[in-house]
Amino acid sequence: MKKLLLIMAVVAFSFNANAQGVDFGVKAGANFATIGGDESGDFSSRTSFHFGVTAGIAVSDKFSVQPELVYSAQGASIDYGGGDDGDLKLDYLNLPIMAQFQVAEGFSIEVGPQIGFLLSAKADDGDNEEDIKDFVKGLDLAAGVGVNYAMASGLNFGARYNLGLSNVNDGEDSDDFKNQNNVFQVSIGYIFGKGK
Repeated sequence: MKKLLLIMAVVAFSFNANAQGVDFGVKAGANFATIGGDESGDFSSRTSFHFGVTAGIAVSDKFSVQPELVYSAQGASIDYGGGDDGDLKLDYLNLPIMAQFQVAEGFSIEVGPQIGFLLSAKADDGDNEEDIKDFVKGLDLAAGVGVNYAMASGLNFGARYNLGLSNVNDGEDSDDFKNQNNVFQVSIGYIFGKGK
């Protein structure tokens, strides 16, 4: 956790010289997560959630940088066959750094990298839950793209797709099977001080 806070501080400091202001906020919402890649036909979307904090750093009137620190419940639902379903639960602490470009009043598009730190990994068959953290890599890389609408009151709404770039599999067969986290997120947030 200390390393993550240090990273956010460095990012904020690096833009401070040109920044016109920094706004802090919170966000939360729904995840529609799945696993892509090799032999992923048995995976389907898992509905879960995310929540976290944001820091908006204005570089100009039309451009800003927004680092975030977000808890995100990801993974996928699994069809085990024979009518048995379960969940692959991969929980991360994600650090996205989004470049936001305002395209109209209140509306912006955003794009940027994300690094995720694995918190827990469990396979649930509906009856039993097994810890599989030893078979999942501790770091996850993704590229995010999305849209955001911010109201003058500080309330904002967003939609984002995080495309996995790194293999989540760890262990002996990780070179043979490559799978990635893919997550569509919808969120609602609030930026403190905007409505004053």
